[in-house]
Amino acid sequence: MNAMNLRSASLSVLVIGLALLAGTANAQGSPQLELPRIKLTADMYQIDVQLAQTPEQREFGLMFRKQMPQPEGMLFVFDVPTIQCFWMKNTILPLTAAFVADDGTIVNLADMAPQTTDSHCSTRPVRYVLEMNQGWFAKRAIKAGFKLGGKPFEGH
Repeated sequence: MNAMNLRSASLSVLVIGLALLAGTANAQGSPQLELPRIKLTADMYQIDVQLAQTPEQREFGLMFRKQMPQPEGMLFVFDVPTIQCFWMKNTILPLTAAFVADDGTIVNLADMAPQTTDSHCSTRPVRYVLEMNQGWFAKRAIKAGFKLGGKPFEGH
C-alpha cells in the first residue's frame, strides 16, 4: 500500500469512527420518542403513555426531554413487584411519579424536582410507575387509592 492509499484508508477509518461516536452521543442525548404507546384512563381522563419496558428504556426514561404534552406520560414496566425508587438526574421536566399496583391502584405519588438525585420510592412493592408532568394528578384530584384503567391492569 503506498502512502496515498494509506492516508486515504486512515481518513476513512477516522470518518467512520467519528460518525459512530456522533450516533452514540445523539442516541444518548436525545429523548426516547419511538417507544410503544398505549392508552390509560384516570376516571374520565385519557392518558397517552409511552412504555419503558427494557432496562435501557427504563434507565433513560424522560431524561433530556424539554417538553411533554399534558395528557402524555411514561409508564415504567418492571418484571416483578418490588420497591421502586426514582430520581431526576438529567431530567429537565418537573414530574410526578405515581407508583402503581398490578390492579392499577395508585399506591403513592411523589413530586420530583428536575436535575436532582433525591430518591423517590414506592411505599410498597409495585410493578408500574407512571410519570406525568408535575401537577397533572393534583389538578384532577387524583391521589393514592385512585384506580387507573388500561391494558396493563386488566385481569387483576
